[in-house]
Amino acid sequence: MIEDLLVRPLEPSDTDEAAALWWRSRHADGAQLPAAIHTEEQVAVWFADVLLPDAQTWVALGDDRIVAVLTLDGDDLDQLYVDPEAGGQGIGSALVDLAKDLRPGGLALWTFQSNTRAQSFYRRHGFREVRRTDGAGNEERAPDVRMVWGAHPESEPG
Repeated sequence: MIEDLLVRPLEPSDTDEAAALWWRSRHADGAQLPAAIHTEEQVAVWFADVLLPDAQTWVALGDDRIVAVLTLDGDDLDQLYVDPEAGGQGIGSALVDLAKDLRPGGLALWTFQSNTRAQSFYRRHGFREVRRTDGAGNEERAPDVRMVWGAHPESEPG
């Protein structure tokens, strides 16, 4: 168990380490995700040039290292990655709780249909599925699932 978990906004000195965690999580053994279409270097640039200036990314630190990353994009929970070595310790749950606190009006997210663990995780946190797609709208072109929590506008029947 990680003692004294600290969650704070992403800082300039964090971007390389946070990008490396994203990459490691995305490519871990047993990951239920399609292969990333960007290189590790492109991901690092994205963290530095896009996520940092947007000021909607948080990192969780434990044992003096980044153990998770959360990005919000408006009312979308856009990125949530926990270091594979730190999984199962409640870190992801703490970040979902933070996202709910920051967006009490509701949240939405996309997860890949192949990522059944993520779908189960989000269901345990009160998210529900509202639709599935063939993946035409994402960069990976992989089928995905839209999930919502709270009074998010997409939770209303269309």
